[in-house]
Amino acid sequence: MMRYWLHLLFVLIWLSLLEHAETRRASFKPKPPQKPKQTEAEKAVEKLTPSQNIDISQMSGRWYLVSVISRCKTLLEKGFKLESTTIDVEINGNKLSVVTITKLNYECWEIRQNYMTTKTPGHLILKGKRSAVDVDIFVVETDYSTYAILVFKKGKKITMKLYGRSGIVPDNVVDKFEDRAKIFDLGLDLLSQYPHYGFCESVDKVLEMT
Repeated sequence: MMRYWLHLLFVLIWLSLLEHAETRRASFKPKPPQKPKQTEAEKAVEKLTPSQNIDISQMSGRWYLVSVISRCKTLLEKGFKLESTTIDVEINGNKLSVVTITKLNYECWEIRQNYMTTKTPGHLILKGKRSAVDVDIFVVETDYSTYAILVFKKGKKITMKLYGRSGIVPDNVVDKFEDRAKIFDLGLDLLSQYPHYGFCESVDKVLEMT
């Protein structure tokens, strides 16, 4: 009988030591890194959608670039050196032919690009050399006749552009544009204002990017 109790005591001690070792092992087990919480701006980027019922055919014609809000260093470094810029949009089947006319090094350039349409009205794609550098373009708001607010998304980088049918848009539209930018954590310190005078009357060079 004594041998039985000794054996039972040994088993209980062994189980206790085993449980203690497992507990220590678990406490030293590295925990998987936690994903950082998304900011409200990051959530807004993921939920980007165009305005409801965008009729892309009404976007055709000439537009004047009024303002850009972006963290692009090249753009911010230019500052007051920005040149007047226009785009001419033409609908060709499943793509928008976009011709940008602006000054580069005192010469007027015509830059040709194609924005591909998608199944979602108001969502366009500017194809890069590989899919990782494609740019998603969203027409987030427009009245077709006065202004258009576009968001350009490349990866997690966001650029907002305000276009007008003339070089000047109403103040309430400017306010709306700037308020929308705040959603993506883009402040007025990142705002680049384009001049509404000195537009190119003829073209010196053409750059085909289609």
